[in-house]
Order: sequence, then structure tokens, then C-alpha cells
Amino acid sequence: MIKKLSFLLLLFSTISFSQVVINELDSDTPSVDDREFIELKSTTPNFSLDGYVLVLFNGTGSLANLSYYVIDLDGLTTDINGIATIGNKLVSPVPDKLLPDNIFQNGPDGVALYLGSSSDFPNNSTATTDNLIDAIVYGTNDPPATSLMTLLGVTIQLDESGNGPSATNSIQRKNDGTYEIKLPTPGANNDGSGFVYNGITISISATQVNEGNSFSITFTTQNPVTTDLTFSFSLNNGTFNNSDFTGSTDITIPTGTASISRTITTVDDTLDEGDEVVVIKFNTLPFGYNRLNDFIEVRVIDNDFIVASFGTPLAPTYGIVQSTAPTGYYDSLEGLSGTALRQELQNIIANPEVVRAHTYGDIVEILKSADQNPLNSNQVWLMYVESPRAKLEYQTGSISTGKWNREHIYPQSRGGFSNATSDTADGIDIWLPTSASDIAAGHADAHHLRAEDGPENTNRSNKDYGLTGYNGPNGNQGSWKGDVARALFYMAVRYNGLEVVNGDLPDSTVGQIGDLASLLQWNQIDPSDDFEMNRNNYIYTWQYNRNPFIDYPNLADYIWGANADQQWFTSLSTPENQLAKIVLYPNPASESFSVFGINHNAEIELYNNLGMKVFQQRIQPETTITPNLSSGVYFAKIKTNDGVLVKRIILK
Repeated sequence: MIKKLSFLLLLFSTISFSQVVINELDSDTPSVDDREFIELKSTTPNFSLDGYVLVLFNGTGSLANLSYYVIDLDGLTTDINGIATIGNKLVSPVPDKLLPDNIFQNGPDGVALYLGSSSDFPNNSTATTDNLIDAIVYGTNDPPATSLMTLLGVTIQLDESGNGPSATNSIQRKNDGTYEIKLPTPGANNDGSGFVYNGITISISATQVNEGNSFSITFTTQNPVTTDLTFSFSLNNGTFNNSDFTGSTDITIPTGTASISRTITTVDDTLDEGDEVVVIKFNTLPFGYNRLNDFIEVRVIDNDFIVASFGTPLAPTYGIVQSTAPTGYYDSLEGLSGTALRQELQNIIANPEVVRAHTYGDIVEILKSADQNPLNSNQVWLMYVESPRAKLEYQTGSISTGKWNREHIYPQSRGGFSNATSDTADGIDIWLPTSASDIAAGHADAHHLRAEDGPENTNRSNKDYGLTGYNGPNGNQGSWKGDVARALFYMAVRYNGLEVVNGDLPDSTVGQIGDLASLLQWNQIDPSDDFEMNRNNYIYTWQYNRNPFIDYPNLADYIWGANADQQWFTSLSTPENQLAKIVLYPNPASESFSVFGINHNAEIELYNNLGMKVFQQRIQPETTITPNLSSGVYFAKIKTNDGVLVKRIILK
């Protein structure tokens, strides 16, 4: 009797486990692979997938036959058609379980359904048939992954591009257990049979509203409803909650109709909460209906923000923000020159007893303050493109358009510190000691990381600067060039093995970046301003070191430039408070402009955006300048007894 019972239990278990198969896979979708999905099908409807797990395997390369991603299916249940879909949120109908974008590799690779849990398959687990329920090996016109096929007991590699472009087709299981390639059918039987849901779509009147304004949400069914359809939705997301809007979130679509709209009014409060994102989400829908889209976003722009006392890099101010360097921070540099000056500078900014190293994840939080737009505290200033962007638009997915991310001024590959620190933010109070030889710390050194437009960061790549290297997007005014120079000077002194050199080097060069001559010039024509000083002060609160080339820009000339091998004294630095009084007016100017704020003879030089000197003249107090130059942006270098000042002048 016991043997008979054991046999029946084993038979029942085998039948139960074999009820689920991989029904459809779409691993390659248009553009950035944000509509990928895998679909499972059970023989019986409403089947619990507790105790099942999906494992994705590499098919080729050094990691062939090893897992690269695992999906635990606990809590998931198939629907009335026996279907459960796992995929990106842009898949329509919306999957039962969501995945990050661009998870499925295009092949040759494999996916397997196992009885087990995610803990049974740590990363780089070898493919096996132990507890295997179903598996496929697939590709997009790739050579067969024969070794993986053997390990998974698969005899055929499926080709997603076998019936047209792989980006527009999916791999679908037929009723006889074979597979075919055709247009995707997520959330439905591949042959079109079974129960057909009435899908509901969310549409909105605006993707962005100012705080206090309204927007409408329309819910539309594919077919008119046969009885009143009642459901609810949510708008809450992060700090945006029920206190931030008015309007009902309960919906009833009357019998015989197919749509209804709701007006939501955002609350105009007096709090500086920052820009927020409303996420419109369905709550549970009645049986027979499914979501054709979900998680629809509306930006709410906060009209309560702080304006700083200093200017943006495009409209710079000087002398308003004072250095917070501790008393005596640079005293040990006095009277030094050459190698000794550079070494002592490194001793200060790489002091292992003082300086702190943080993670790449922390950089996001640092940049939200360090690169804050002076005109709006809810935005960051994007360096190369010279414009602001909402802090909430930080790139978290694969799409960079309209987003900002972290730009390494000294490129990761050129510095030899690619992905060297964790992308997990630990906060200001968790840090590691560091030193001049700790090149890995350069990966997350905020002194050379800036907020930047996503696509422009890609365009920048790992090129040198100046000459035939990177000079910014078309039409830029060069407000970032001095910032770049001073960041690279810092990196070359801070870390052993890094240098700035003359010339345009191959982009694959490690440990060197150019062009030094251009950078020394940029350091002059785009001088350190209040934005940079504020940045320097804030980063000091995290890293406990400063960029000395922001505090004393002409230090660069004593290490690499015209004053190399001369003794350095702090008294040689520019008295910026006096120079800050000099004004060019009007600016922009039509044909001529005047120089105010000098009380003795001086000299003015004008440079174009390529750094070429195109005009020079001796001037006296309130001299009118008529340079007879074509319209454009120029840099005016004004040499006085107090030092040298560079300002932008726009000629119309």
C-alpha cells in the first residue's frame, strides 16, 4: 500500500510539473529592447507558479553555459487561458510580472523553467537538466550553441529571425509542441483561441503640468462594456501622494459605452518638494478585463524653488562664493616649485589619513547638490550642453534621451578605473580610506564627475579634448572648458599613473589624456567662477579634499605651463574680489561695448570660441571697444595690475 501511494504521488507530481511550458519568447524588440517578454502556459487555468523559477543562460563566450539572470515565479498564477507573461512594462497587454528593460540577450542563449527558487541558481550557475521542466535555446541568426543545447537536453536552436526581422517577431509554441516565428501575441493563446479579454487603455491630456494645474485621464475599453465597469486607479509615487491632488480615483464606465475621463488637479502648496512624477496605475480590474498599458507618467513641475546668489556657468559670477578650505590647507605649498610643488599638492589632496572615497552610487546624490542649477534648486546644470534639466530626470533605464547621467571628465577606460566601485549608494557617512595609488577611487571621484545630457555623454565617449578631439556640441559657448581643464589637472595630480599630455592620443590610451596645451588655454579663457567654487565646497564635505585648481587656477601654470619650475606663493593668485567688479556693457553688444570697473591702464584681448586671439587693445577706465568682428561669442581677457580676468562677450 505504501509503495502504491508513493507511486501515485510521484505520478501526480510529474503530471503537475509537466503542465507548464515556455509558450512564447520575444528577446529582440525594436530600438532599446524595452518590450521583451517571455510567456508561460499551463495545461489547466489559474495554475499557481509557486515553486517555479526561470533561469537565463549564456550560449557563447567565456561565460557560455552559465546563468546570467534568474526570475523567481512565486506568487504568480496563470489566467483563464493558462497564460502568465513576464516582461517589460511597455509590453501590451501589461505583463503579470515586470522585468527591467533589455534583460534577454539576443542569442545564441537559452532560457529554462525549473522547479526550485532563485537561491538554487546563483549567478554563473551551470545549465543542468536537474529539476528541469522546459527549456529552449534560441538566437537571432546565430551559430548553434551546441554545448548549452546538450546541457539542457535541447535538440533544436530556435531562430527569432527565421521568418523576417527578429525585432518584429517572436518565437511561439504551437499546439503540437513545435515552434514558429511570427508577430508577437503576448497574454493570449498563440493560435488566437480561448477567452478574449476586453483591454483598457490609459491616455492623458499632458505629460507635464505646473504645480496647481490640471490634467485629464481617459480610460478606454476596446469594446463597449455590457454592464457597468467599476474599478479604481492610483496616482501615488514617491513623495507625490493624496495630499498633492484633488479629483476622484474611482471609475465607472456605464453600460454600452467604452470610455470615461477624470480631471486631476495638482495642489499648489508653498513647499519646495522638487519636481515630482505622478504614476497612473490601475488597481485590480474585474474579471474579463486586462491592462493594455499602465504606469503612465505625468511630470509635475514645482513652482517653489530656491534661486542661488550666484550665476550659472553661462552667466558666471565671481567672488560671491568663498572657498571653505580650512585655514592652512595650502600652506605647505609656499615656496615650492617643479616636482616638489606637484608632490606636495598630491600629499594634500590624496592624504590617506584624511581623504575619503565613496561609491559610484553616491555620485548621483552628490551631483544633485554639487551641480544644482543656481536658477532653480529642482534642476541640475548639464555641463557640455549648457542647460538645466529636472533632477528627477536622472537616467535609470536604457533610454538616455531627455535624461541626465554621470559624465566622467577623465573617461573610465582612459583612467583604468571602469566600473571599479559599487553602484549602490551608501551615503555620506560610509566611506573607504584612499591614497594616491588607489586608482579605483577615480571611478567615483566627484571632482571629475558632472551631470550631463545622456546622448551628449555618449557623443563625448572617451576622446581627448581640444585639437581634433572633443570640443562640445555645435553652438556651445565653451562655458565648460575651464571646468574640464581644472578637473583633469586635479586627476593628474590626485592619482599616480594619470597624466595630461600634449597632442591628440588614440582613444584607447590608458593613463594619459590630451590636449595639455588646449587645457592650459581653456583654464585661462574660462576662469573658475562661483558655480565651480560652490561645487568644490560641497564635494569637500563628502571627500574631505578639494580641487586646488579651482581655488588657485594659476597653479596649473606653475606645474605644466609658462611658470613651470618657478616658486609658488599664494600671493601670486588672482585677487578675484577686485576683478569681480569689472563689467562689460552692454552684453550682448551690437558694435561696441565699454569696460567698467578698472581704475588704471589695462589691456584687453578677445579670443574666439576656438581659442584664437582675434583682437588686442590697451584700455583706460571706461574705454569703448569697437572690435569690428563678426557676430558670435568671444572671450575677453582683461589684464590689470590686480591680475587677469576673463569674461564672455556676445557680439550681435
